[in-house]
Amino acid sequence: MMRALIIPQFGDADVLTLTDMKVPVPGPSEVTIDVAYAGVNYAEVLFRKGVVQELELPFVPGIEVSGTIREVGKHVKGLSVGQPVAALTIAGGGGYAEVVKVPFELVFPLDEAGSQAISMERAAAFPSNVTTAYMIISNVSRMQQGETVLVHAAAGGVGSAIGQVAKSLGAGLVIGTVGSADKIAYAKSLGYDEVYLREDYEEQVKKLTGGQGVDIVVDPVGGLMRASSLGLLKPLGRLVAMGNASDAEDVKQSLNELWFSSKAVLGFNLQQMSMAAPRLVADSARKALALVANGEVKVDVTSLMPLHKAGEAHRQIEERRSTGKIVLQVGF
Repeated sequence: MMRALIIPQFGDADVLTLTDMKVPVPGPSEVTIDVAYAGVNYAEVLFRKGVVQELELPFVPGIEVSGTIREVGKHVKGLSVGQPVAALTIAGGGGYAEVVKVPFELVFPLDEAGSQAISMERAAAFPSNVTTAYMIISNVSRMQQGETVLVHAAAGGVGSAIGQVAKSLGAGLVIGTVGSADKIAYAKSLGYDEVYLREDYEEQVKKLTGGQGVDIVVDPVGGLMRASSLGLLKPLGRLVAMGNASDAEDVKQSLNELWFSSKAVLGFNLQQMSMAAPRLVADSARKALALVANGEVKVDVTSLMPLHKAGEAHRQIEERRSTGKIVLQVGF
């Protein structure tokens, strides 16, 4: 048996329950991992609240982990028992547990050249956020050298990675927005050229860019931020929708307006991509890991909590009190 934190029913953070479960066994193309640490993400808040459809309960959340390989399936090559790894568990969850089962494609060795310097805590914090950041900048927006990038929620786990990845891949001006003044200095410490409060960011961005606007906006906030962001795009600009942290109602967008303005709206969902194109996600994750390993992207673990405190971690994220990355200590 193993300890696991489950969602027995949808609800607030108090529904998270620590229990005992059977240890999973890997299939032919899977491995199991003895989990040392698990990253905490807004996606897991959505799982808990019942926003993600067709989620069978009880469900073990947790979309990224670090640890050591426990068992390997008979078709798995290149991975071995005892090997230190990080992994994306997003397709099936399960990270808030002492042992998790993962498709081998989404397991990333930490004992290869360049990766040894990454601590287990930081390794648990990179697979979701930095991979998402890399794919948004490289695969989705297809950012070109020197382009201007605007990122909402710049002090959060994903936002703090997107600005850094954009810089490392050749962005010109990188601008962030945050929800409170106490997060401005933190976002700037992670490489943003300018950071503004969301309440007045439009005028600030127009002034900074001489009225030209920006090439790319990445929006995990949703609601009215979508419309205001579109207004700031240059012709051929791209808005990437990748979340709805505001819990706002969806906004309607005229396709004719996009036609007339020569702008584009794109979407990105790491869970969907992990199921539809795991090899593409894995390739991006390896490139993201390289950026972390060589110091181009800093993974800032701002809080380390025991597994049974996951509810508090969820509350901090929901109430927008967190910056950087919260990580749960699972193994001992």
